[in-house]
Amino acid sequence: MKKYLIVGGVAGGATAAARLRRLDEEAEIIMFERGGDVSFANCGLPYYVGGAIADRDKLLVMNPASFKNLFNVDVRIYSEVIGVDPVGKTVQVRSGDTQYEEAYDALLLAPGAKPLTPGIPGIDHRNIVTLRNVPDADILHKLSRDYPAGRAVVVGGGFVGIEAAENIRQQGLEVTVVEAAPHILAPFDTDMVVQAENELRSNGVNLKLGDGVKEFHHEPDGSIKVELSSGEMLVADFVVLSIGVRPDTGFLQDSGITLNDRGYIVVNEYMQTNFKEVYAVGDAVQTFSGQTGEYTTLALAGPANRQGRLAADNMVGANRQYGGVVGSSILKVFDITAASTGMNERALQRQGLVYGKDYRFTVTFPADHATYYPGAQNFTLKMIFSLKDGKVLGAQAIGPKGVDKRIDVIASVIRFGGTVQDLMDLELCYAPPFSSAKDPVNMAGYYADNIMQGMTNPLLPGELAAELNKGALLIDVRSPDMYKSGHINGAINIPAPKLRDQLDKLDKDRPIIVSCRVGINGYYMEQMLKQHGFMVRNLMGGFSYAKWFDLEFQY
Repeated sequence: MKKYLIVGGVAGGATAAARLRRLDEEAEIIMFERGGDVSFANCGLPYYVGGAIADRDKLLVMNPASFKNLFNVDVRIYSEVIGVDPVGKTVQVRSGDTQYEEAYDALLLAPGAKPLTPGIPGIDHRNIVTLRNVPDADILHKLSRDYPAGRAVVVGGGFVGIEAAENIRQQGLEVTVVEAAPHILAPFDTDMVVQAENELRSNGVNLKLGDGVKEFHHEPDGSIKVELSSGEMLVADFVVLSIGVRPDTGFLQDSGITLNDRGYIVVNEYMQTNFKEVYAVGDAVQTFSGQTGEYTTLALAGPANRQGRLAADNMVGANRQYGGVVGSSILKVFDITAASTGMNERALQRQGLVYGKDYRFTVTFPADHATYYPGAQNFTLKMIFSLKDGKVLGAQAIGPKGVDKRIDVIASVIRFGGTVQDLMDLELCYAPPFSSAKDPVNMAGYYADNIMQGMTNPLLPGELAAELNKGALLIDVRSPDMYKSGHINGAINIPAPKLRDQLDKLDKDRPIIVSCRVGINGYYMEQMLKQHGFMVRNLMGGFSYAKWFDLEFQY
């Protein structure tokens, strides 16, 4: 009879325990959990704080009794593994005042990660909290209600920070997010993330971007003054720290199990450490990109679950390889959804890739379903692709509806090494309430294929000023009413239906840039003008995209 030990529950460890039992009914399986909750919905914690999840028990996926009854797994809560001897194949466990040793045939490490708490002066205030587990959520739930008209500062503009900010704000508190980077939500490019930032501001969340925390000052009335690097001072009744995580692997430092320089457990493609009987999964492991093969880390529940299942298979003798991560993620920001998959432009540029030489992207503003069916709403879709072979490299989408399923489809294409031509050829579900006959994913593929075939060479808003300075003519082909409501400085208005009648008034020796509302009519006019001998480029995304850039507008 085999004996399997699992260190840590939640996503990776709990999944592995259940899978091991399904594979081996006779095995002895013991799972150690330092806290009192062995399997909980950590992604749901902000929504319990905000009240969307009213019943705290809904966060508890499984408890020790249900694990025992359903899977015959011995779950030992409040039991911390404080050491591992992979040569002797034992672990040291501390439970209360007792320490004991447990032997194993195979060991799975799923210790997870813990919030970063840097050495900022004053960080030890009792109302400076993190949001990583159920007890954290209980504290933040109480604080949000103890100060019904209070002030909260969220330090960090990542996914958890933004979700915490939204949910605290929905309790009626004044909320400020402090982010040291120029923008929130690192997986999104600058041109896309401004939509999420605008949504936060429109719902009363204050943003302090490009600024960090220098010191926390404890005030006599119990409040906290948050001194920023810029010198600005914020006052808060409580602070949420959400500035990242680090692997919870201190207990492995002297074990001989290989860790990288940041403390992440190094595993191979079988989720196996440098000791063949020891496996590791989840937020504490160094994994790799399924696109580039480069080492990376990714603290997401989906990969942890997949790794846990695969590791369990290999622990009982299988030989299954992990395919790496793509990095698909999504979050709700008040009334919009933001999702991304694959690499963004910053990731590509870190690899030395250059826009226009190695990669390009499309930006479209499709409706989530057929516009003639009631309730259609537009969202923004950015799709990045390789100019070398058309391979889809990444995508981001933001909007009220239709975002998640488009990014899921593109994530699948990326996972299997697909190209923009594959996006064109996808046969996706269509009926007017759900999509259009040419789905937004197909349209992104068509657009990218047109770029690769040389049919269009769209101009980015950030490139517009240089072209105008060189003498290009900017023609806004929207209706007169739309033009009057707002347009780029220097643009003349010739509506698309009338442009053919004005060709004799245009100079074929002067470059032309056409712009419309979202880029579609501009593309049509670009093709028409080209065939009449004009030098012309279409402005990517039209006025809708240009307004997020530092251009001069007239209203």
